[in-house]
Amino acid sequence: MRDQEPGPGHPGRRLSTKEAADLLGVKPETVYAYVSRGQLSSRRTPGGRGSTFAAEEVEALARRNRRDSGASPGSGAELAVRTRITLIEEDRYYFRGVDATELAARHSYEEIAEWLWTGRLRPGTAFTAPEATVAAARDVVDALPEHTGPTDRLRVAAIAAAAADPLRFDLSEQAVLGTARVLIPTLVAALPPMLEAHPDEGPLARRLWSRLSGREADDASLRVLDTALGLLVDHDLAASTLAVRVAASARAHAYAAVSAGLGVLEGPLHGAASGLAHRLLLEVLDQGSAGPVIAEELRAGRRIPGLGHRLYSGEDPRARALFALLEQIPRAEPALLAARDIVATTARHAPLHANVDLALAVLTASSGMASTAGETIFAVARTAGWIAHALEEYGERPLRMRPSGRYVGPPVPQPLPE
Repeated sequence: MRDQEPGPGHPGRRLSTKEAADLLGVKPETVYAYVSRGQLSSRRTPGGRGSTFAAEEVEALARRNRRDSGASPGSGAELAVRTRITLIEEDRYYFRGVDATELAARHSYEEIAEWLWTGRLRPGTAFTAPEATVAAARDVVDALPEHTGPTDRLRVAAIAAAAADPLRFDLSEQAVLGTARVLIPTLVAALPPMLEAHPDEGPLARRLWSRLSGREADDASLRVLDTALGLLVDHDLAASTLAVRVAASARAHAYAAVSAGLGVLEGPLHGAASGLAHRLLLEVLDQGSAGPVIAEELRAGRRIPGLGHRLYSGEDPRARALFALLEQIPRAEPALLAARDIVATTARHAPLHANVDLALAVLTASSGMASTAGETIFAVARTAGWIAHALEEYGERPLRMRPSGRYVGPPVPQPLPE
């Protein structure tokens, strides 16, 4: 901006077409569409090249657009949904008003799930599934190709569990809670076991461990896994959670809503991110230093997995909690040191902190698990959160999660194509 031009908020300030488009979050041609509809006025620039727009008028239109779309001011026109489940604030997060890291330190995954669903703690609660439901899920999972990924297995298991439940279309709170308490243990039981002696009863973390690692679990390792499940139960409106709420808004049953979440989770920018961090960690351990590995990642134009989070300016509180527990496990020390090397090396390039994906990578790499294990942990844990959001959405107006498209195609009517 030139020195003689009016500053922000000055009544005489004019914006170029590009500036107006950036402020409105639209393409330049859409700015002219607003002019043609009488929502903006324009003034030709001297010489007739382009137009300018009154800043006050553009800002007022931007505010109206945010209000009409349900977005909060300053949110970049993102969708805002009222929820009583999770709050993320000042590098901390809370489940129904209670610090989530403190809950995970003191309560099991199943107890935290009950807290999310009902607002009540049920000490000692354990989820079990009928043998017929588990058998149906195992049959379809066993029929999948050997190279099938964990999220595919879980999604197929959820569909099989739904087909085995004639009451799945009952969306009352008690029925959905019953579904949740059966679906989660079914997902775990349907996964191929890594240990010959694999439990199907007891704490869910112990049952899941036998599907992820060929090593016998000690109490310290099970505590880390159970805490990870509890920390990952929910994280506000992540992409997969939004997909679940859209499905629930259309009154899809709980199994289908969870399937929608699993479909989104498979992306490399969401649930699969921990697998990328796992492979990076193994490469650092193999080379003995993070320097050459990070250099190669940056040279290839790739972002460093396991670092940074758009909702936290400092270290991800979930990572901090898991690192503290992993420090108590001697065999995790090499992976922990490699993770710290990754953070310190990257800090020279960008001030990024460890996120939960890097902590999951330390857990999985030091426990003899596959790189996909973090994705499995994430998916099983988040299923409880998805159910909580589905329950909340079932209490809202149906089909409210139906945004309107903003058409920016060719003007109509166009002639029929040849």
